[in-house]
Amino acid sequence: MSPSRSQFVLALLVAATVSTLSAQRSLPSSIPNRPFPPGLQPVSNTDSAPLSPSDELKAFFLPPGYRLELVASEPLVQDPIAMDWDADGRLWVIEMPGYMRDILMSRQFDPDGRIVVLEDTDGDGAMDKRTVFADHLVLARSLKVLDRGVLVAEPPNVWLMRDTNGDLEVDTRELVTNDYGRRDASIEHNANGFLWAMDNWMHTANSDVYLRLKNGSFEVQRTVTRGQWGVTQNDAGRIFRNTNESVLHVDLVPSPYFIRNPNQTRMRGSYESMADDTDALNVVSPARPNRGVNRGYQTGVLREDGRLAKFTSSSSPTVYRGDRLPADVYGNVFIAEPAGNTVSRIVLDDDGTALRAHKAYADAEFVTTTDERFRPVSLSNAPDGTLYIVDMYRGIIQQRSDITEYLRDQILARRLEHPEGRGRIFRVVHDTTVRGPQPSLSKASPSALVAALSHPNGWWRDTAQRLLVERSAKSAAPALATLVRSAADWRVRLQALWTLDGLDAADPDIVSAALADRSGDVRAAAIRVSEHWLTEPGHPLQARVLALMGDVHWAVRYQLAASIGLLPAGARETGVVSFLERYADDPVALDATLSGLRGAEAGVLDRLVATATAQTAQREAAITMLASLVARGAQDDALQRLFTRIAGSSHPSWLRAALLRGAEVALLNASPPGTPGRRGGGAGPAAAPCPTCPGARTGPGGAYAFPGGPTAAADQFVHPVTNVRGDVGVARPEAAAAASGQTAAAAGAGGGAAVAGAGGGRGGGRAGLRLNREPVALVQLASSGDELAVRAAALLARIVWPGKAGADTLFQPLTSEEQQRFNAGAEIYKNICQACHQADGRGQEKVAVPLVGSRLVLAAPEIPARIVLHGKEGTVGTMPPLGTALSDEQIAAVLTYIRREWGQGASTVDAVTIKNVRTVTAGRTRAWTEDELVSIAR
Repeated sequence: MSPSRSQFVLALLVAATVSTLSAQRSLPSSIPNRPFPPGLQPVSNTDSAPLSPSDELKAFFLPPGYRLELVASEPLVQDPIAMDWDADGRLWVIEMPGYMRDILMSRQFDPDGRIVVLEDTDGDGAMDKRTVFADHLVLARSLKVLDRGVLVAEPPNVWLMRDTNGDLEVDTRELVTNDYGRRDASIEHNANGFLWAMDNWMHTANSDVYLRLKNGSFEVQRTVTRGQWGVTQNDAGRIFRNTNESVLHVDLVPSPYFIRNPNQTRMRGSYESMADDTDALNVVSPARPNRGVNRGYQTGVLREDGRLAKFTSSSSPTVYRGDRLPADVYGNVFIAEPAGNTVSRIVLDDDGTALRAHKAYADAEFVTTTDERFRPVSLSNAPDGTLYIVDMYRGIIQQRSDITEYLRDQILARRLEHPEGRGRIFRVVHDTTVRGPQPSLSKASPSALVAALSHPNGWWRDTAQRLLVERSAKSAAPALATLVRSAADWRVRLQALWTLDGLDAADPDIVSAALADRSGDVRAAAIRVSEHWLTEPGHPLQARVLALMGDVHWAVRYQLAASIGLLPAGARETGVVSFLERYADDPVALDATLSGLRGAEAGVLDRLVATATAQTAQREAAITMLASLVARGAQDDALQRLFTRIAGSSHPSWLRAALLRGAEVALLNASPPGTPGRRGGGAGPAAAPCPTCPGARTGPGGAYAFPGGPTAAADQFVHPVTNVRGDVGVARPEAAAAASGQTAAAAGAGGGAAVAGAGGGRGGGRAGLRLNREPVALVQLASSGDELAVRAAALLARIVWPGKAGADTLFQPLTSEEQQRFNAGAEIYKNICQACHQADGRGQEKVAVPLVGSRLVLAAPEIPARIVLHGKEGTVGTMPPLGTALSDEQIAAVLTYIRREWGQGASTVDAVTIKNVRTVTAGRTRAWTEDELVSIAR
C-alpha cells in the first residue's frame, strides 16, 4: 500500500472511532422491532391532525432491526423537497413553501423558495445549524453541489450559484441554460434531477436535456425525455427512473443514444420497465387506509380496506450503495410513495443474462406509518453510509389543477389543508449501524481521492470521481490506470476507468485491457469509452470491440449494439449486418443497433435482403424494423424500391410480409416484432359498469374541483433577483428540432409533410406519407389477388402523391403567420404535453391516447379546443384542463401544432376561435366525455 493511501486509510480509522463515539448518543428514533408486516393499522377516518416530530416517530413501522432517526425538523427545515451533500458532508436542502400552501394553490409563483445548508456541529448525528444559502427562488426543484458552486434548477433556468467568501451564502449566480423544463408546467411534470453519473454526465428526469462539466464550462445536450421525479444509478452506472404508477424503469441502453435516429419507431432498452407480466412490482402495501388519494373514488384504486392498491406517486428511486446497513440491502432500490405514506424496497438481481427486480416483501413496505402527513419525496445515500429520507410533512400533496371533487372533500373532511411550514429529515439505521465518518474531501489531494475510489460507500466513490474530474487532476492518471488493471473489486476498476475518461486520460492500451476485464460491466463500459477511437478508419480497437460480439453478458451485447453505429462507413454496415443476424430477435439489441444507423438504413436493408436465403426470427425482425425506418425516412427512391420489393414475386413470401409489416409499423401504428403484451395481475382496477357509474372515471367525485380561477401569467413573470423575464411561449425552432431529431430547417418549415415528426416511444404510426410519384408497384399489388393485397390497400390509404384523388386538399402549405403559430405550439407541446403524449404524438399505454389520427384532434377546431380548455375523460386516463394555465394564443398554437404535425393535414387554429369557445363554455365545470364531444362534432 502506498504511503498516501496508508495515510488516507488511517484517517478513516480515526474518523470512524470518533463516529462510533458519536453514534452512542441517543437520538429521537422510531420504535424498534414493532410487528412486521404491520398489516392494516386502525386510524381515524375524520382526524389527521399534524404530529410533533417525536410523535410522528412513534407511528412508523419498519422491518425488524431497522428504525428511523430524526436528523432535522421544523423550524430548522421547512417544506423540504430535495437534498444533496457537499464534499465535507454538509446537507443542502431545497425548501418549497410555494407548493400548495392552500387548497387554492395561492401565490405559487411567490419568490419564497430557499436553499439551506444544515450542519451537525456537535457530532451527535442531528443537524443543529441552519444557513440560508439562497432565497427568493420560484419553485426551485433540483440542486447539485459541485466543487465550483451549486447548480440550482429554477425552471426554465439552471443557475450556477457561488459562495465566494466562505460564509455559505450565495454571492454570484451564472445562467447555465434557460431550457430546463418550463416555469408554468405542472410541478409534478417538470424537469428535475442532476445526477452526476459514472459516465460524468449529469442525468435528469422529465427533461430532454442533460449536462456535463467539461474543461471548466457546462455542455448542455439533448436526450430523450424519460421518467417523472428522480433519477439514480447502481454500481454499474446504470440509470433508473420511474413514473407515478410505474415504480421502476432502467436504461439497459443509455437513453441519449436514441436521439441519434429521428426515424426510429421504437426505443426498447431506454426506460425499460422492470415490472414482469404479473405487475406485482407496482403493488403497494401501506399500513393505513389511503382514502385521500386523487382517484380514490375509482374502482380498484383502493383495496376494500381503504389502503392504496398500487403505486400512484412513486418518486425518487434511489439505489442504496452505502456501507452501514445490512449487506442484503446493498444495491436495492428504495422508492418514495408520498400519496401512500410509504418507502418501498425493491431487490435487483443481475446474473449476467438479464436484470430483474422484485419487491423485498410480498405484503409490506420498508417504511410505513399511520400518519397521513408523512410525505417522503426524496431519498439519498449519505456520506455516513446510511439512507436519508426527506419528509415534506404536509396534508395536501396533489397539485390544485388535478384535484378531483373526491379528493377536495377528503382534504376538507380531515383538515389536511393546514398547517404548512413543517418538514422532517430522517436517517434509516439498523441495530448493527455505526455511522461512518464525516468526510473532508473538499481539500483532499488527488492521491487521497484516488484512494477514496476504493471506499465501500458508493457516495465516497462517486464524490471522489467527481472531484478528480472537476479539478482536471490528470496527475492522478497513472494511479487510476493501475486501479483499472489490478484492483480486486470490479466496482473500483469500473469507476477508475470512467474517471480516466472524464479526465480525457484514457488511452487505447488501458481501454484494451478493460475490454478483456473479467467483469461484464467493465467490458461494457470499455466499449463505450472506446468510442473515442471507433470512428477512426482501421483503428485497432475496432477489431477488439467487434471481437466481443459473442460475449454472453447482456450489458456487453447491448452496449456493442449501441456503439457499433460509430464505426466508419463500410465497417459499420458490415458489423451491423453480422450483429443483426445474431441478435435481432432481441428487441433491445435491435433498437439500440438501429439508433446508430441514421442515413444507412436502406443500405443495411439491401444487404440483409440480398443474403436472406432462409427465414429466421432474427432476419424477419431486422428486415421489418429496417423497413419501418426507410418508410419513416420518406426518401422517394428508397420508398419506391421498398414498395417494389413488397409487390415483387422474386422474394419469398415471408420476406415480402416482413417488409410490408415494417411499412405498417411506420404508417399504420402496427406493433413491431417483440412488442410485449399488456401487463396484468396484482390489484388492478376493475371495469366499471358504465362511464358515469360510481367507481368509474366520470362517476361521482370524478369532476375537477377547481376548473377555473386565476393563475399567474407565466410570460409576464420577472424574476425578483435576476430580473430575467420568464422565457415562456417563445418559439425556438432549433430547440424543438433538437428535441425531435429534426434539422432546424425542417422544424422551421412545419416539420416536413412527407413523413412528418420524429421517432420515439413504443410502436410506430404516421398519419400520412407524401411521395413525388405514384407507387405503381404497390397500387398494382393492392388490386391483385395476392395474399398481401388487402394490407397493401390499407397502406395506400395513408399515402398521397401528385394526381391521387384528394391529394390537392392535403398538406396545404402554412402561411407565414401560421408557421409562427406552429413553431410556438411545438415549444408548448414539448414542455406541457409531450411527457404524456410523447414526442411522436402516439401517446403511451395507460397514460395518454394517441393524437395521431385522432378523430377528435382532427375534427372542427371547436372540438379539440374544448378538450384543452376543460379536459377530457377517457378510457386510459384523464386529460386535465389547461384553460386557466394557457392563453388563447397558446392554446391556438398548440392545437395548430398537433393538427399539422406528424403528417396530419387538419386546418390551423387561431386565437379568435379559442376565445369564442371559451366564452360559450364559460360555465363548464367538468371535463368533457367522448360522447359529448362526438355529439357536438356532428
